[in-house]
Amino acid sequence: MKLRIPLLLTVLLACTNAFAQDLYLSVDLSERELVAKVNGEVVKRFPVAIGTEEKPTPRGDFSIRKVILNPSWHPPDEKWARGKSPKDPGDPDNPMKRVKMFFQEPDYYIHGTADDDSLGKAESHGCVRMNTEDVTDLVKIVMEHGGKPMPEPWYRRIFRSRATKVVMLSTPVPLEISE
Repeated sequence: MKLRIPLLLTVLLACTNAFAQDLYLSVDLSERELVAKVNGEVVKRFPVAIGTEEKPTPRGDFSIRKVILNPSWHPPDEKWARGKSPKDPGDPDNPMKRVKMFFQEPDYYIHGTADDDSLGKAESHGCVRMNTEDVTDLVKIVMEHGGKPMPEPWYRRIFRSRATKVVMLSTPVPLEISE
């Protein structure tokens, strides 16, 4: 009987996880919109900026496994970035803003932008850009469903501190990017 109780608890835990709410993200490039669904139901819609024809956003199925809160920014070795200087976490001129969620390492992320006029347009270098407040809301949803939920005061403390925080999700969050 003693062996059955741990086995029963393991089976119950596995069943509970199987019925946990599943998050699925999709980016519609033609609509320039990111949609968050939980168990197939739309919970949020966000306008996004996508890559240009010269630097397109990759299409396909991806997973978000890594989130960086308060990322620093280092100019890539690209023509458009020549003459630009690195930006610290929390720097008002940091183009990543508060959040960077990797979907295809090392170069493609969902991240914040101060250029809200770019939303709804093809103006990024391949990344998916979002309004700073929207991407902050999205990262909370992603972390919750990715197995790393944190209380609201934790986020406020991180963003106020301007210290970089890397979070590896225990459950990857699926992302589909399509036309």
